[in-house]
Amino acid sequence: MTDSSLAIHRLLDEAFAGIDMTAEARDLKEEMRANLVARVAELEESGVGGDVSAQRAMAELGDVRSIVGDTAGTPAAPWLDQRVRPRPAFVVRTLLLSLLAAGALAVLVLSALATVAVVWEVLAVAVLAVTGGLITADALRQETTTNYPLPTGRSAGYGAAAALGLAGAGCAAAAGPQWPVGPLVAGGVLLVVSAVAFTWLGVTQTNRHKPWVVRMQREHQQVHEAFAGDPAAAARFGIYTATIWIAALGGFAVLTLTAGWRWSWLALLGGLLLMMLTMARTIFRSRSSD
Repeated sequence: MTDSSLAIHRLLDEAFAGIDMTAEARDLKEEMRANLVARVAELEESGVGGDVSAQRAMAELGDVRSIVGDTAGTPAAPWLDQRVRPRPAFVVRTLLLSLLAAGALAVLVLSALATVAVVWEVLAVAVLAVTGGLITADALRQETTTNYPLPTGRSAGYGAAAALGLAGAGCAAAAGPQWPVGPLVAGGVLLVVSAVAFTWLGVTQTNRHKPWVVRMQREHQQVHEAFAGDPAAAARFGIYTATIWIAALGGFAVLTLTAGWRWSWLALLGGLLLMMLTMARTIFRSRSSD
């Protein structure tokens, strides 16, 4: 390591003395270190000595404390000032639920490789759906650095939609010759209901951003959502989505009764792809008309 590199490390450590070294602050320090090394290399090529070049680079950098969080208007300042750490109880709950979900998923994977009793497959699907829904609802109830927590009822709605989607996907994944047609059709219905629920929740969701996030968005002139100022586009997309999923559900039922469950999921996949293409076309058309 050269003398200039040692000088950079020493000066940077001195500048960060007394600053709370959070993960964000450590990332910022390493970014500064890389920039200082590059700047010192430029100064040394121009004939400036090692220690002098390190001191000059630090002087050009300015007040480190202002960059980290004391100066308003810098990108790092509001984040470091407003950061919200996860609650320990939430972390423990999420870890335990994730372990349950992983066990249920392992049972479903095993059922695809070997014969597993139907009762265990049904139990695994139920556990996966419930844990996934609880994790989703619990996460949305937590305050984050950028967003306020969702109300209990609305977060429960997102959790229920996630549970329905996981239940439907689990039925399709665990289905085998020993399963009757009824649960397969029910799985497809659950997927459609989940997609419709997520669509409704997303369309009716109000802004959760904290004031400092909204201020930063305005300062950076971020693009508004395509549907915010175009009710006609939102109405068209809603009609298209309903039509697509009604057709997909009908195709799923027809394929299940004719070609079997191994091919019926293609109707749902086609409906999802067509809905995404419709959303993209509606968004870009709305933006091009602004």
